[in-house]
Amino acid sequence: MQAVSRFLLGRPQNLRRASRFAELTRLDVEHFQNVLDATSGSTNRRGANKEDVANRGSSVVLASDFGSGRTTSSSSSSSSSAKHGSAVELDRYNRDWLGTVEGHSQCVLRPRTTEQISAILKHCHDRGLAVCPQGGNTGLVGGSVPVFDEIVLSLERMNGIVDIDERSGVAVFEAGCVLEQANSALEKKGLLFPLDLGAKGSCQIGGNLATNAGGLRLLRYGNLHGNCLGLEFVKADGSVVDVLSRNKKDNTGIDLKQLLIGSEGTLGIITKAAFQCPVLPGDTNVLLCAVRTYEDCVKLFQKARQELGEILSAFEFFDGRSVACTRDNLQLVPPEFLTAADSSSSDSGTSTTPSRFAVLIETSGGNGEHDSAKLEGLLESSSAVILDGTVAASGTQQRSFWQLRERIAEGLLKDGYTYKYDVSVPDISDIYKIVEAADKRLQSKPISRIVGYGHMGDGNLHLNVTSPTFDQEIQDTIEPWLWSEVSKYGGSVSAEHGIGLMKVRAVQYSKSEEALNLMKVVKNTMDPKGILNPYKVLDGDWPQEEG
Repeated sequence: MQAVSRFLLGRPQNLRRASRFAELTRLDVEHFQNVLDATSGSTNRRGANKEDVANRGSSVVLASDFGSGRTTSSSSSSSSSAKHGSAVELDRYNRDWLGTVEGHSQCVLRPRTTEQISAILKHCHDRGLAVCPQGGNTGLVGGSVPVFDEIVLSLERMNGIVDIDERSGVAVFEAGCVLEQANSALEKKGLLFPLDLGAKGSCQIGGNLATNAGGLRLLRYGNLHGNCLGLEFVKADGSVVDVLSRNKKDNTGIDLKQLLIGSEGTLGIITKAAFQCPVLPGDTNVLLCAVRTYEDCVKLFQKARQELGEILSAFEFFDGRSVACTRDNLQLVPPEFLTAADSSSSDSGTSTTPSRFAVLIETSGGNGEHDSAKLEGLLESSSAVILDGTVAASGTQQRSFWQLRERIAEGLLKDGYTYKYDVSVPDISDIYKIVEAADKRLQSKPISRIVGYGHMGDGNLHLNVTSPTFDQEIQDTIEPWLWSEVSKYGGSVSAEHGIGLMKVRAVQYSKSEEALNLMKVVKNTMDPKGILNPYKVLDGDWPQEEG
């Protein structure tokens, strides 16, 4: 068994498996098989995607070498619901999307109902078995994969649409429902899910809630704390908590659902959620334009808020190096005005890196002609800051504009290793100062590229640095300097990605000791044995720092 972490690049290599956790045995596996073989289908589960690949195959997947050399119990492979999976099959549960964190869970459980999750957690709680809840595994801070041999509890089969009420706009989904599937179902009813992410084709609603994902349209629809009406969740001891309210007003005591939103699977496992969903906009328009400086981005945002008002649904900025990244690595073709005129030679000397900033503005409203005219009016009235730009003439062109922004993260992976940071500051004028400071600090280091992009409306910066391979010196140059830099502006070390495993030691830069201690009290109350997503968010299992 792996007892000391060796897989988390650039972080402490002496993180040890907590001795309080039991080791998985064949008896445990047989118990899980019996639970998952039981016919306990949910009576109100109406929209599961039965053709989805997640619903095929075994409910229990074991490592090929699980049980080798053991003498306990009978062979687990004889059950119809379990199989010894290939390394490739288990790899998708053990490795994160970025390829920087790799656990070695020997057992993946794929329940279909709340009752099954309850029975699984009760057994794990009684036995002291650690559990890693997992949604779409699209997280970027190592929160969705096991650290050591934790049992992976995948929600991928709990993918049903429970109910959509088109009169009230309230919809209820199972936690494993993929965001894009949820939104497609809502659109058929004239509604829209209040969250939109680049990972919408893979991420799951439960994971979105667990990380309090912000996304591209928070400016218009707010965050999940405000849009979620109620939850059903299972505590670490297997007890089911039903606060699945559909009421828009409910002042009956402490709002328990808020504890789960943003808790990253450390307090309980979300199984169902109710949302207030806005009406699907009658028309959407997208303006893509170029400005000379980040200060011009800020000026344009202020004008957009004044002139577009309630129809403004997104305001994204990305620097010239972000444009070059998707152009060079993904062969996306940006409009000429994003790369024309003021460009300078890149480090490689083989292409040019635009010095302009790109701004993408989206409006969503009920009158297409009216909204388009307002957007054209903004383009005209902002001629002092806008160098050039265009309003998308079709849905196809809108999607091509959005790809330039949404696929930056994908393009960065082609450079090699990505040092990925997600921070926020209260004053949007300060956002790009962090990129400029990082640029100066890393000038002498062997980096491939540094880019800055993000959501102007909520002060969220995505700072990314790439190099051909992981370099500890680069890592040490960025951290903990970046956390101090963000703290200097009164910002947060995690705007929307969460803490997970990678930012456990960074959270102290954004939260006071008193706040962290209170978080630990809540954790110990909800999960006294610490079996849910251990080693994440709080540092109780981490070794003391030297000095």
